[in-house]
Amino acid sequence: MTLPVLKIDGTPSGKEVTLNEAIFGIKPNDHAIYLAVRQYLANNRQGTSKTKDRSEVDRSTKKLGRQKGGGGARHGSTKAGIFVGGGNIHGPKPRDYSFKLNKKLKQLARLSALSYKAQDNAIVMVEPFEMAAPKTKELLSILSNIKAGDRKILFILPENSDNIFLSSRNIPNVNVITVDEINTYEIMDATSVVLTDGVQEILASRLK
Repeated sequence: MTLPVLKIDGTPSGKEVTLNEAIFGIKPNDHAIYLAVRQYLANNRQGTSKTKDRSEVDRSTKKLGRQKGGGGARHGSTKAGIFVGGGNIHGPKPRDYSFKLNKKLKQLARLSALSYKAQDNAIVMVEPFEMAAPKTKELLSILSNIKAGDRKILFILPENSDNIFLSSRNIPNVNVITVDEINTYEIMDATSVVLTDGVQEILASRLK
């Protein structure tokens, strides 16, 4: 698959890039994508949900009535979960939701996600550029010029650029990351992927 490299004003630079078939042209593995996305979401969970059980609530433990002959069920404490203000039964406890995946499986998932974007013609290649200062309006103009779309856009840079990142923070549905931060979830979540020329060589060296 060959893509034209665009200037930031939207005009062709005259250069074309052939995407590596080993990265952008494999047969996608849906199950690998599912596992990688599931791991990403699980690893981002705080796992701090907590409710008090009957041993932790502050209520009287005085027996409510005699054991037998009261005409109702026997009760030994108002801490029981059936009472208002009593402890929670089988409530959530702090836990770690994260889990590990095989390195090659995660690599397969990333390649599958990139291949899906290539199949959908959802990849835009743009010349490397720098911004002198954080300017949201300027970045919006660039995205409009290169026709990156008006929905979720994933901008992948070869290295960190504070000005580009800061310019994107106030733009809804625009996510700027470096090639080091690339992951399956953000690729699949994006409607279109904007690659800065040079990223494909870095991907070729790291994802093959």
